[in-house]
Amino acid sequence: MPRQLREVVFVDGVRTPFGKANGQYAETRADDLVIKCIRELMRRNPGLPPERVDEVAIAATTQIGDQGLTIGRTAALLAGLPQSVPGYAIDRMCAGAMTAVATTASGIAFGSYDVVIAGGVEHMGRHPMGEGVDPNPRIISEKIVDPEALSMGSTAENLHDRYPRITKERADAYAVSSQQRTARAYADNKIQPGLVPVAIRSAEQGWGLATADEPPRPGTTAADLARLKTPFRSHGRVTAGNAAGLNDGATACLLADESTARELGLPSACAWCPTRSRGWSRK
Repeated sequence: MPRQLREVVFVDGVRTPFGKANGQYAETRADDLVIKCIRELMRRNPGLPPERVDEVAIAATTQIGDQGLTIGRTAALLAGLPQSVPGYAIDRMCAGAMTAVATTASGIAFGSYDVVIAGGVEHMGRHPMGEGVDPNPRIISEKIVDPEALSMGSTAENLHDRYPRITKERADAYAVSSQQRTARAYADNKIQPGLVPVAIRSAEQGWGLATADEPPRPGTTAADLARLKTPFRSHGRVTAGNAAGLNDGATACLLADESTARELGLPSACAWCPTRSRGWSRK
């Protein structure tokens, strides 16, 4: 029989402040970052009984050490969810957390779940890109992929080749604009409500509290970026200033079937469809 798809709502979302690799989270475990996010979602939504969570999907690219052991399951248990709540891990590189959200949202729409937690973590300070990787020699010998595809920086340079209108100057200008927008968002208190403070420690400074993102550099100018080296190609266009950084952090969101969200009185829910308004009102 044909199954009618259900409405999916985004109930709530949180994240840790992001840190630089080997920065404020140098002595913090990756799974503890996820655990903080899950606990915060449950704290912010007291109408949700823990046993009503049907799945926890957490993405991580390097699934070893404190990012391994089926992190969706272990983080759920360590966050205090019942043993009856299952969980799993996803690896889809940069798209991992988005895939966790899209996959579980599809499950809700189809009727497999009523309530899920989905998100991702990456601790690039503890787990650098490529750690523990053992590519099959055939990948190179049989030219299954271009060797440069194994380096994101080289791939970015190739994209500049393919789309010459994206000049280094345009990339730098976009990077400066991003820094400015981030500074304005912090000044307007738009970012802080979604951040989960994380206890941190270091041998030099002792205990502290991470409350803000570490990577942003307010005041960055185009002149600053123009002086940076292009490590992936001589006279290239990709620099540390206009490319993604090496960061640590975790995210998590709460998704639910619309009728279940109503039943549990989750007032912050908004319909999954971007054309819908916030809250339960219809436009």
